[in-house]
Amino acid sequence: MIKNIKFATLLVLCVLLSTSCKKWLELKPVDGKVREDYWQTQDQLKASVIGCYVALSNNTLVANLFDWGELRADMITTTPNTTTEEVQYASANILSSSSLTKWASIYTVINNCNTVIQYGPLVLQNDPTLTQVQLNAYLAEARGLRALMYFYLVRTWGEAPLILDASSSDATIQLVAKNSRTDILNQIVADLTFAAANAPTNYGTDPRQNKGRLTSYGIYAIQADVYLWMAGSDHPEYYQNCIDACNKVINSGNFGLIDGSNQNNWYTTVFFNGNSNESIFEIQYDSQLLNPFYPMFGDPSKKRFLAAQTVMDQVYTTDPVDPINVKDIRGDLGSVRSSDNLIWKFAGTSSSSVIRAVNASYAHWFFYRYADILLLKAEASAWAGKGQDALDLINTIRTRGRALAGTLQNPSVSDPEGITEYILAERQREFAFEGKRWYDVLRCAKRDNYSHINLILTVVGTNIAAGGKGNLIQSKYADTRSHYLPINISELAADPNLVQNSFYQ
Repeated sequence: MIKNIKFATLLVLCVLLSTSCKKWLELKPVDGKVREDYWQTQDQLKASVIGCYVALSNNTLVANLFDWGELRADMITTTPNTTTEEVQYASANILSSSSLTKWASIYTVINNCNTVIQYGPLVLQNDPTLTQVQLNAYLAEARGLRALMYFYLVRTWGEAPLILDASSSDATIQLVAKNSRTDILNQIVADLTFAAANAPTNYGTDPRQNKGRLTSYGIYAIQADVYLWMAGSDHPEYYQNCIDACNKVINSGNFGLIDGSNQNNWYTTVFFNGNSNESIFEIQYDSQLLNPFYPMFGDPSKKRFLAAQTVMDQVYTTDPVDPINVKDIRGDLGSVRSSDNLIWKFAGTSSSSVIRAVNASYAHWFFYRYADILLLKAEASAWAGKGQDALDLINTIRTRGRALAGTLQNPSVSDPEGITEYILAERQREFAFEGKRWYDVLRCAKRDNYSHINLILTVVGTNIAAGGKGNLIQSKYADTRSHYLPINISELAADPNLVQNSFYQ
């Protein structure tokens, strides 16, 4: 058996092994002969698992993760280069014909994971060097990634087909109906339970492996996010489940917040270089695998998005006496360049006057950082009757970020609604442009049967794309069915069992 196969080599191998299918859901079949001959060695199993991460790094998918998480919220503005579909999406005029409503790239990752889960156990019969523990570790990665993808589906479309079998040929692709949110969330929890029990804590000393593949800590982070999404007055136990998952990361001692006393060092360590001690799970881009962000944020003549003016004015604010030296490090030259509202987090370098060139556009995409764990725990704590714990965690994040006094709030320890709004504001500052804003607002708005729908209405009413149509957009989002995307018309045409989401019928 070949030992110590390099990560990049495995990536290339998996790209070469992958095939393409353009039918419903874009499930990628594996030719029957290849399937029978392929699952022979542990190296082949590992290569197939890495192939799941290759699919995850697909530029269309990653660009969509930004679009789905940011365009309907309140932190970006359009440019003359913004596509018509993107403008429509941001303006609550979402059409089922839009490419932004396609879920194909998610299902490609899911099918890669399903293939590993279904056929990976064959290697145990063929390679005596593979143990059950090692097999379960590989399966944990696949089930963790599958859970993450279904979590995006359920938050974005509400209902979607729950596909758990691999598509091994065109003939095996079945036409199926949507599953309920409950069914999907139950499967996510089951996958994460298995993954948490079997994923390794690390893959050695290479940070590209430990941050670019799912460890048990990455699984705990997804669990915390999922439990918080599911929690409410009907399931208050999920708040404690979220806290418990967060504590497994916190108590490991393997992560921490990068010091913020020097903004440039903080920015370079966390965002420009990536794979910092703060990172839990991020997509690994490099000079051989570029991200999709240059045309989105960096290209001077083609960039499609800028930070909204309100980001600096209202989200971070400025110090009236010394705005240069006294500032929230996450604002100017942290997330945004205030001089021109460039989205700095993915386009910037260690120099305030230089942006990344196209061939250096390899900033990572961040799924979970340690700051996320602290704020997820804070939100769960607020609703679990531990308001002081929540406020202490918020203060930890604010202290590292050198948040300004103008953004300080003072909710009572017994006011979970007030603490939640404080956390939402802090998450906005901490995770600007990381594809989380819309999902954060939706999670908090829908809690307890949409008892807090005003949170969404406020955000969409101030969306920069709204212009003078804020009231019209608010009236659309007052219908909670509009919070989930329509099924793309190409999927409906291919599968008569799919029914369009009711708001778009």
